[in-house]
Amino acid sequence: MNTSAIGPDFNTPVGERYFEDYVPGASYAYGSITLTEEEILRFAGEFDPQSIHTDPEAAERGPFKGLIASGWHTASVMMRLYADHYVSNVASLASPGVDELRWTRPVRPGDSLSIRTTVRSARPSRSKPDRGLVHTDVEVLNQHGETVLTLSAMNLLRRRTQ
Repeated sequence: MNTSAIGPDFNTPVGERYFEDYVPGASYAYGSITLTEEEILRFAGEFDPQSIHTDPEAAERGPFKGLIASGWHTASVMMRLYADHYVSNVASLASPGVDELRWTRPVRPGDSLSIRTTVRSARPSRSKPDRGLVHTDVEVLNQHGETVLTLSAMNLLRRRTQ
């Protein structure tokens, strides 16, 4: 699994990154993770047992004309790349959630996924001066540069200064 930065990265490594390092408008890309048929079948068998994800023959007759990964599997790959490279592992406090999760294109066996993150906004907390809230637009892309998933993530991060 190659999960390095694709192009420019933050000036601050993920292990030293705080709220102040997330600058609105900044974009970063990380990847990639390739999904195998075996991984798709295993994930779906345990967490999303629909025939389009678990039965290659039935999936061939289905609406996508072949086996596709569960959207939750795709979201899990996104989270792995996001946690490894984007969200601070020293200042992250929690996430109040995600908005606007969309699966825009099926992911198939052999697809290699990467993420592109864009800091939409970053504002210090009004009630807790030791932290801030960062909104990030996230796109998951396949090896052809096609978007397969989008969402807007929220992260509470410690501030370096108050």
